[in-house]
Amino acid sequence: MEQRILGRTGRNVSTVGLGTWQLGADWGNVDDAQAQELLAASAEAGVTFFDTADVYGDGKSEQAIGKFLKDNPGLDITVATKMGRRMDQKPENYTLANFRQWIDRSRKNLGTDTLDLVQLHCPPTPVYSNAEVYDALDTLVSEGAIRNYGVSVERTDEALEAIRHPGTASVQIILNAFRLKPLDEVLPAAKAAGVGIIARVPLASGLLSGKYSKDTSFADNDHRNYNRDGGSFDVGETFSGVDYALGLKAVAEFEQLVPAGASTAQAAIAWIAAQDGVTSVIPGARSVEQATANAAAATVKIDEEFDGGVRWIYDHYFREAIHPRW
Repeated sequence: MEQRILGRTGRNVSTVGLGTWQLGADWGNVDDAQAQELLAASAEAGVTFFDTADVYGDGKSEQAIGKFLKDNPGLDITVATKMGRRMDQKPENYTLANFRQWIDRSRKNLGTDTLDLVQLHCPPTPVYSNAEVYDALDTLVSEGAIRNYGVSVERTDEALEAIRHPGTASVQIILNAFRLKPLDEVLPAAKAAGVGIIARVPLASGLLSGKYSKDTSFADNDHRNYNRDGGSFDVGETFSGVDYALGLKAVAEFEQLVPAGASTAQAAIAWIAAQDGVTSVIPGARSVEQATANAAAATVKIDEEFDGGVRWIYDHYFREAIHPRW
């Protein structure tokens, strides 16, 4: 699989990575054996970038990755984790002392002395412009606890603020066929600054897989059930913030664009990877088959007609509601 340099980390990572929220919680149940099979299938398919967080299953996702890496010491895998959501979301909680606690826990979970990449996990907006936060992160780099740091954001203005700071190695942001705003300013700014872009929620929580209908049901512990109104966290994380019924109509249009030989999900992932400035796309997977198919999206070619169709769908269905909000 094609490898791209992940911003200021200087590390090569696969254009299609693996998001591992589902190995912890909020997507139904994935047991320990399934988790190991998923990680192995992804690595075998050429994936060299795993993204996790300390709160996914209260550390369960990190622990699964740590076990996999311990059992497969010869693999060159870059692991990005996230921190900051283990306490109330208040700017004053983003301190060096708290960072040390969170990072020590993640190092233990992942079985490593030094974390490859730690991202602030969608903190309150003022955190992105707080110089003391970046000083604390720089301290952790100098001490060898982390190699690099980045941010995960909800909004484009947060991304642009983080890119201004010279220590920011990467920005993780929602980018998919239903969320195009990052193309306007964030991707150009990141490219100019040498900051990597990690595209999350690439399938709009599965909508862009083309496998859902108005009759699809989701488990009680699946955020696509309990967070449709944004009651638990930013609604933009669930179906990219789009109305589910409207999303189904847009998917029907999107499916008409899919090139022969590719699945709807593969085309959606490939379109993101084709955008100038994107480093890695991180779809999740709940089966070996999904993991393998997602990785194969790296070989799908996207032409101008497809790209134009994606932009028309966004303008027609989503721009008015989505563009001003995120």
